[in-house]
Amino acid sequence: MNIVDRFLKYVSFCTTSDENTGMTPSTPGQMEFARYLADELRAIGMSEVTLDDNGYVMASLEANDGMSASLNDGMMKPVIGFIAHMDTSPDASGKHVKASIVKAEERDYIDARYAGQDVIVTDTTTLLGADDKAGIAEIVTAMEYLIAHPEIKHGKVRIGFTPDEEIGCGADHFDVQAFGAEWAYTMDGGAIGELEYENFNAAMCKIKVHGLNVHPGSAYHKMRNSMRIAYQLAVMLPRWETPEHTQGYEGFYHLIGMNGTVEETTLSYIIRDHDRARFESRKRELEHLVRKVNREFGEGTAEIELRDQYYNMREQIEPVMHIVDLAKEAMTAVGIEPVVKPIRGGTDGARLSFEGLPCPNIFAGGENFHSRYEYLPIPSLEAAMNVILEIIKKA
Repeated sequence: MNIVDRFLKYVSFCTTSDENTGMTPSTPGQMEFARYLADELRAIGMSEVTLDDNGYVMASLEANDGMSASLNDGMMKPVIGFIAHMDTSPDASGKHVKASIVKAEERDYIDARYAGQDVIVTDTTTLLGADDKAGIAEIVTAMEYLIAHPEIKHGKVRIGFTPDEEIGCGADHFDVQAFGAEWAYTMDGGAIGELEYENFNAAMCKIKVHGLNVHPGSAYHKMRNSMRIAYQLAVMLPRWETPEHTQGYEGFYHLIGMNGTVEETTLSYIIRDHDRARFESRKRELEHLVRKVNREFGEGTAEIELRDQYYNMREQIEPVMHIVDLAKEAMTAVGIEPVVKPIRGGTDGARLSFEGLPCPNIFAGGENFHSRYEYLPIPSLEAAMNVILEIIKKA
């Protein structure tokens, strides 16, 4: 199967993740897709194909160079890995994706640098799912190519597909030891050429505000409107430290949900910063604002829940920068200029790097992720697959 047809098949699976179910994978469509992938990997000739109860798929491409067997056998050739995630973002619907191929000029939201290229788009009622089904298609197609071309000598390669990355849980049950690679790459970046080994430190925050409802005609000095109190707390945060006002290494507070009545209101935030000290300071600021509200309106009016999601992988990657250099060399070898930049987000690789599997991030090729206007230039899709092949040859 060619890479485009493979990708179009993958986006037919609805794999939107959901942080509210408490399950792994969080939605049944992800397990359906995982079963399909496991069967496909067996069909193309991969070995050691596994699918566990949490929806994690792993498989091996065995070495054919006579030098490699495993990390523990004392041989010189490293076992490397490639990882992508199966779920799509809850920010936009991933159900009944209607994908088509158009020329870039036919859609006004496609960047002019893709002029003349064939581009995969949706009908703009759903997201496309290039984040990260493009990454999966690139990895699987590269494996199929190497199996069909045994004259290309390589060491052992491990691949892994994870659920629930979009809700920060993709590495929760990833068995690094069972994966057995010395390092890996997530194929989860954006535009062609992107290569990233720095990401946000990330946390989620939920603030619950308790109010008191009284008939408005007799509410004087009695009613506490939780929505008004929550709004007061929200506007105390720095106005310009939001996603729409920041770029590069600048961090932010992002209000992603507000749900309330007079009696109770919940504010949901994500907190992001590349600098660990500033990240910790942002969390302390939210705790300070909750204490301030409680001093004004009474103890217990506001409650805060903070949970770290992942940290900046840079401190884990810098001691092994040769793996970033290898990716740069591979890109250059296939005619792609590496664009090294910090991720204004995160990947499974961020957490895996702290669990002993250094894991830089390579472009998957899509644009406008998490949006109904997401698109995937086909040359970028093919280029990412070629980068995978080149890394394997050079490793």
